[in-house]
Amino acid sequence: MNKTILIADDNVALCTSLKEFFETKDGYEVVGVAHNGVSALDQIENLRPDFILLDIVMPELDGFGVLSALESKKSVVIMMSQLATDGFVQKAMQYGASYFLAKPFDFGMAQKLLDELSSPSMAPQKPTAVTKRNKSLDEKISNLFISVGIPAHIKGYQFLREAIKMTIETPDIINSITKRLYPSIADLYQTSPSKVERAIRHAIEVAWNRGKIENINNVFGIKIYSPNEKPTNGEFIALIADKLLLESA
Repeated sequence: MNKTILIADDNVALCTSLKEFFETKDGYEVVGVAHNGVSALDQIENLRPDFILLDIVMPELDGFGVLSALESKKSVVIMMSQLATDGFVQKAMQYGASYFLAKPFDFGMAQKLLDELSSPSMAPQKPTAVTKRNKSLDEKISNLFISVGIPAHIKGYQFLREAIKMTIETPDIINSITKRLYPSIADLYQTSPSKVERAIRHAIEVAWNRGKIENINNVFGIKIYSPNEKPTNGEFIALIADKLLLESA
């Protein structure tokens, strides 16, 4: 059975392109397109889609207004916007979004998110528990990134999040970071392992340059780093993965 999608964005060209993209993919059906928040809200309540791709800035009612007014919380919401500052990402999560895609984004990335969310729900064993765990993990990673100062609009944000999730699922992959971890992420995002490595490095450097070292130390509960100390990519990924594993134990 196809997973249903509703696209809500005042950019008509983007909606058309996204709709055409998902129409070529097995397992998905775009059941509605809305160009303003009021229309989006009506269609969501009538169609009850599995997924909502929702813009923030729309006429009549913005994306946050749509989320606030939803009576049914059944749909998984993926917010998409150029307003990818920490505040907007955090607000999107608080209002009930599960993910935040910073525009412009690769359509394949959107499909990958939907694939990840679709797979657990089709599994025979405890799908609801698995879905809740995945959502909780992504929210925890997003909140950590906000705290330590990694902005959502840079490529390293997505790559770093993926690296942490892979390390949590397969801890020994961190011991083969150049041979397994970077290539695995590169395959997912159709790029090269060296670009993945550089983007993750850049994300970590952005956090340090923003001077949020105390926030980083507070996350781990002890003073791990000083302003002149920067962890390697592998150290940073392993630290966050270990923290999240301990919290879920």
